[in-house]
Amino acid sequence: MTSRWFVGLLNEGQDPDPRFTLANERTFLAWTRTALALVAGGVALESFAGPSVPIVVRRALAVLLILFGAALALGALLRWSATERALRNRRPLPPPGMSIYLVTGLVSVCLVLAVSLAVRWA
Repeated sequence: MTSRWFVGLLNEGQDPDPRFTLANERTFLAWTRTALALVAGGVALESFAGPSVPIVVRRALAVLLILFGAALALGALLRWSATERALRNRRPLPPPGMSIYLVTGLVSVCLVLAVSLAVRWA
């Protein structure tokens, strides 16, 4: 069963070159894999970090990683949709904004974890 949203998107404009559509899909899948890795990282942190990371920090970072993964998956879908719409209507592609959020989020999580471990071992 295909949703009306998807059918509506495919009825817009003209079919682009299949290579561009497939490249857009590969990019979507790469972002989705990254989102899944963030979720898995959050689960792994909570499950396997043990006493080396204080429980409050461990749980907060695990929840943040899982929520960050969910937000990235949603962002991947929105980016795929915007890119597909731009391709079909022969408009410029949307700017790559998610990369900035991914790097900022990961650096923040890594800094908190590093500080937490440094304080714990001191």
